[in-house]
Amino acid sequence: MTDSATLSSQAPSDSPWRIFLIFLRLGLTSFGGPVAHLGYFRDAFVSRRGWLDERSYADLVALCQFLPGPASSQVGIAIGLLRAGTPGAFAAWAGFTLPSAVALTLFALGLASWESATASGLLHGLKIVAVAVVAQAVWGMARTFCSDGLRIGFAVMAASAALLAPAAWTQLGIILAAGLLGLALFRLDRVAERAPVAPRISRSTGGLLLAFFFASLLILPLLAATWSAPLVALVDTFYRVGALVFGGGHVVLPLLEAEVVTNGWVNQDTFMAGYGAAQAVPGPLFTFAAFLGGAMHGGSPVSAAVCLVAVFAPSFLLVLGVMPFWARLSANQHLQGALAGINAAVVGLLLAALYDPVWTSAVHDAGDFALVLLALAALTAWKLPPWLVVLGGGLVGWWLPGF
Repeated sequence: MTDSATLSSQAPSDSPWRIFLIFLRLGLTSFGGPVAHLGYFRDAFVSRRGWLDERSYADLVALCQFLPGPASSQVGIAIGLLRAGTPGAFAAWAGFTLPSAVALTLFALGLASWESATASGLLHGLKIVAVAVVAQAVWGMARTFCSDGLRIGFAVMAASAALLAPAAWTQLGIILAAGLLGLALFRLDRVAERAPVAPRISRSTGGLLLAFFFASLLILPLLAATWSAPLVALVDTFYRVGALVFGGGHVVLPLLEAEVVTNGWVNQDTFMAGYGAAQAVPGPLFTFAAFLGGAMHGGSPVSAAVCLVAVFAPSFLLVLGVMPFWARLSANQHLQGALAGINAAVVGLLLAALYDPVWTSAVHDAGDFALVLLALAALTAWKLPPWLVVLGGGLVGWWLPGF
């Protein structure tokens, strides 16, 4: 296998500032969710700029789907790392993330100052559209990750457990149990080991970053329990959520709801409205964390930034830590089996979230249900972009606050 140091010396170099500007353009225009983002990235970096070939890009996508966290953002971080080292990774993340994070923070800070009736109607319209968005996500993920009876069983059991015992630690237990059962029950074909993409980072540094990732999962809850500073509690909560989300951005919904709504930091109506608004902006869905930080009682741009950085921190540690080891990990049958079990279980977690809180907080009468059906048809049958559907739902609520 080629030595990491040799690969690093052969890797192309680029300016972090140029990388930031390229990803900023993508952050301003990349609507449509994680799958669409990966398509934009392929066009920008494989087809037009030739920074990666098809196989290398496919390897990066596979790596980021293997890891917990937002896959499209992690692919961006990895591309920035390959072009300009660690500064390039941060530049890529900042460019892709800032537009939606700023927009959602401003929305959160302005929400409380709007006229009560208008704000209430807008929130309700966004919540109803969120029902359709999550339903579409559940269906798409189920078709991908629940392809046989065993995987469907994983999803059903996970949904049942999440509904019967709604708590953040319940969901963590579901993910861990699904991984262990996947190790035992799934027998996947061994994937041939492939040459690694030039990682620009040594295995020893990667190992230290992975150790820091796991140590933070243990240390942050202890700090939050012994130190009453609100920002410490925010870092603990959002770091843990960012470290445990498998299956894409939509799965952040049940994990965050169990944390921030249960703790009383954000009420249910504001939470669901923010989730709906997050569909209307370009860039990663994880910037929903910035909205929550800004919408909390006493929220400010500082709390929004803390939540945003904390939820993305695991992605940096994992991508930079795993890349030197990826070729060997991707060929491991046992890890592939565990991932198959986890992916099926997260479909069940999202299905449970579709019922509670998404459906129960938004659909109260026949008019609400009719608007859900209209939004779902717009997304699935008419193929309208999610941002346009969300905008329409918000405007209906704004103009008809009593519908």
